[in-house]
This record gives sequence, C-alpha cells and structure tokens, in this order.
Amino acid sequence: MLEIILLIFLTRNIGKIAIQKGEKPGIWKLLTVLLWIVCEIIGTFLAVILYGFSPDNIFSIIAFALFSAFGGYLIIRAILTNKPDAHQR
Repeated sequence: MLEIILLIFLTRNIGKIAIQKGEKPGIWKLLTVLLWIVCEIIGTFLAVILYGFSPDNIFSIIAFALFSAFGGYLIIRAILTNKPDAHQR
C-alpha cells in the first residue's frame, strides 16, 4: 500500500516536470509506472539470484526490488529533466 502511495506522489512530480518541459504529462506518468513495474520485477529476479529464495531472505529481496523500482523512476526523471524547457524551444 505504501508503494502505491509513493508511486502516486512520484508520478505527480513527473507530471509537473513534463508540463514544465512542454511534454504531455499523461504519457510520462504512464512510462513512469511501467518502468517502475519492470525495474521492480528485474530487481526481484536479481535479488533471488543473489540472495536465494528462502523465508530468511525475503526482506532483502523486497528491499532490493523496491530500490530497483525507484531506480526506474530516477531513469525517467533523468530523461525528462535533460529535455529543454518549453520556453527555450
């Protein structure tokens, strides 16, 4: 549940940046959610490979997956912030 709330706040942030850059915010919000999910899945698989799948390692796997998901958000934010502002075009 906390992850969904965090994702809502992060997509709002991406939407504000997209508007500033003169881009459509809906597309960037969708890309943020999709990349979040993809990076979380990839992070889960990597964590299972690194730590092994056992009840003792579940916290490490979840933490690794969430950090990977946040990395997906950071990728989208970096792409969007490197675009020129709308008034500079």
